[in-house]
Order: sequence, then C-alpha cells, then structure tokens
Amino acid sequence: MSDILKNIAAKENQKFEVKFSRKSVVKALNPPKEPFSITLSNLDLLSGRFPVTYLYFYRKPQSENFKAFVDALKTSLAQILDHYYPFAGKIVQNPKTSEPEIICDNNGALVIEAYTHVPLQDIDFYNLNETLQEKVVSTEPDFPLQIQVTEYTCGGISVAFTFDHALGDASSFGKFIFSWCEIAKSKPLSCKPDHTRNLRPRSSPKYHPSFDQTFMRCSMKEIQNMPMSHISLKRLYHIEASSINMLQKLASENGVKRTKIEAFSAYVWKIMIGAIDQSHEKCKMGWLVDGRERMGRGDKNWMSNYIGNVLSLAFGEASIQELKDKSISDIANTVNEAISKVNNEAHFLDLIDWIECHRPGLMLAKAVLGQEGPVIVVSSGQRFPVTQVDFGFGTPLLGTVYTSIPRVGVGYMNQRLSAKGDGSWTVSAILWPQLEAALQANPIFQPMTASHLQL
Repeated sequence: MSDILKNIAAKENQKFEVKFSRKSVVKALNPPKEPFSITLSNLDLLSGRFPVTYLYFYRKPQSENFKAFVDALKTSLAQILDHYYPFAGKIVQNPKTSEPEIICDNNGALVIEAYTHVPLQDIDFYNLNETLQEKVVSTEPDFPLQIQVTEYTCGGISVAFTFDHALGDASSFGKFIFSWCEIAKSKPLSCKPDHTRNLRPRSSPKYHPSFDQTFMRCSMKEIQNMPMSHISLKRLYHIEASSINMLQKLASENGVKRTKIEAFSAYVWKIMIGAIDQSHEKCKMGWLVDGRERMGRGDKNWMSNYIGNVLSLAFGEASIQELKDKSISDIANTVNEAISKVNNEAHFLDLIDWIECHRPGLMLAKAVLGQEGPVIVVSSGQRFPVTQVDFGFGTPLLGTVYTSIPRVGVGYMNQRLSAKGDGSWTVSAILWPQLEAALQANPIFQPMTASHLQL
C-alpha cells in the first residue's frame, strides 16, 4: 500500500465529528409581493428530485472571525435571493397534476453553522463517505436551498451549498453561486437570471422511437425504493495537468483533435472493463449534456441565463473485447459519436416532447436506475466556478461536487478544474469496489490529500 493510502487509512481510524451550533432561515429582502407558483419544465421532470451539493474549502479568512464570515454570508444571501427568489421558496406536490412545483413564498434558505475539533490538514479528502455525509454536508427536505458553514480548529472554513435538483442544474447553480459572490463584493450582477421555465413541447409532440428505449417514467417511490446498490463509494481524486494533456494527445493520434473530456472518458472506459463482472459482454458509458447552446435557435446566448434544468444524457455502448482491442483514440471517436447524437437542438426538442407524452411523473434514463448493466456517467464541470467563488474572504483551496443520495444505479465521475489554477483536475466519483481498486492502482488517479491543497 502506498504511503498516501496508509495515511488515509490512519486518518479513517480517527474519530471525525462535527457539532452543529446554530440554524437560521434567511429570506429575500424584497421578494415578490404575492406568493405564486412556478410549474416545472419537462426537462426539470427528467432531472428528478434529489439533493446536489457544491462544496468549497477555504483557509482562515484574514482579519475575520467565523461569526463575521457567517454574518456577511447571510447578508449577501438575503440580497441575492431577491434575484433568485425561487431558491427561497418551497417545492411541493401539486395535487391536480401529481407533479412537483415551486411555490415562491419566501420561505427562505436554511443556513447551518457547525464546528469540529479537527484542522483542515487532518481531513480525509479522499473518502467522502467518511468525511461528508451528515457531517460537513447535511440536508433538510423542507428547504430546497441550504448552506452549511463549518469551522475547523485551524480557522479554515468549508461552505456546502445544497440544492434540490428541481431548482436547476449545474449551470443554474454555478450562476447562482457566482452571482452571490458578486453581490458579496458589491459588484454589479453579470447575469440577469431567467426564471420563466419556458421549455414548452411542440403543438403536436413527436419524438424518435429510440427515446422509448433510453428513458422511462418513474415515481419518487420507485427511485427511493431502488434496490440498494454496491455503487456507493464516494471518492475524490487529483489529476495532474500533464496527465490530462498526455491523454488528450493519445486520443488525438489520428489528426482529429479530441477534447480533454473525450480523452478522459476513453481512458476511464478502458479501466472500467477490468473492474466489472466478466459475465457482461458489453458495458456503457454516459455523458451529461447541457442543451443551452443547442436550443438557441441560431443564437448561442438565447438561453445563457436560463435557470432550470436543460440536461440530457448521451450513452455509448461497446463490447468488452472491442474496448480491450481499441486504442484510446479509437475509443475517443466512439465517445465523440455518442455525444454528437445528443448535442443538438433536434434531440432536445424530441426529449421535451417525449416527456410531454409520458406525463405525469418523473422521468429518468433506464441506465440511471441500474437496469442496463455496468455504466459510468461522466459529467464535465469545466465551466463551473471554482477559483471565482470568493465572497471577499479569499479564493477556495478546493471546490467539488457531492451528492448525499444513498442509492445509485450507475457510477459517476464529475471533473472540474482544480483551485490551483494550473490546469489540473479535481474528480469526484461514485464507484463500486472493483473500480475503486482499479483507480487506486492507476498512477493518474491520485487520491486527494491535504498536500494537494498545499495545507
């Protein structure tokens, strides 16, 4: 076992406890005069109802104590909720439609204050199951937006922003957090959020028959009662910029330049085949695709400030033997072809219409419910703010994504630029044991440690 993993194992034996000191509700300063409801769009129904957390760690703020930090956050939160008023509402089931809707009633956002008798350098940044669940990240269903601020003995701070997915997707939450930072630093807002949820089906809905093979209607009960999966290990990795550039070079061997995420996906797909039950002849990889630039009707900026979900899933499938035999560049071509089939306006129009034809209910890709064998879904967070998440107290040491849901049917990998600003990546993953073991043995995937954060 490497020294890094020995240190991680030693830290896992230490008792890491977080104590909660205060909860408060922050409301918008100037909310809409009368409460009203927002009907979710069809693509909101596809994303479902589960909490997603964006987590940032900071050094001790200069010349500020913890109370001052939290008070300043609350002050600017009340101001930004004026612009993102649905985030201060409630999400309830409409008895007539049997679908969730957002009630904009200024119910408020929940702010949780906590502390721990451990310094940041002693935190296990690799094993997120041990570090985060119900400790650094806590969830309460009555608030679609909640923020937990935790203080460490070194004076360092973590801030966990947890959103109900019905509020939006990564693009929406990134704009909210970045706008909040602008407000906190008394800067003008660069984004005027669009809360219209105006992704309507066509007057005569139509869709390609393949959508029936990819997606299905399901209820919250079916999602919650999904059989407990062995895909439950939540881990965090650091990948050097030199490794990413090397993978991109390998993926672009035939003169066609592939993106870094296509190259990374091809590499992970090759690793995956050695970490699944060999009774499977094939395996899949999926990619989350943001449709904002595809739905622009010729104008890429038409939906740039749209708040809500505009996501679909692309899937590629290959035989185990094919993935063993093919080069990284050949597999990257397969990745590119799969994403290209979804990365267009026609796909998103068909998807909106498919959901319209299957309402009411929540919609998910069948693979996400674990119905199609081994799958890894890759999500690119290249545009999600990391170094920009500065509330006036300094830039973060680490920014990543996390979900507290206990049951998943597929593996997930989410990459984003590291806070170092040197082109390296932070990769958050949900894995099964065999795949975690394969990544531990792989030199490119470095288990995240305090030293990566220069602590």
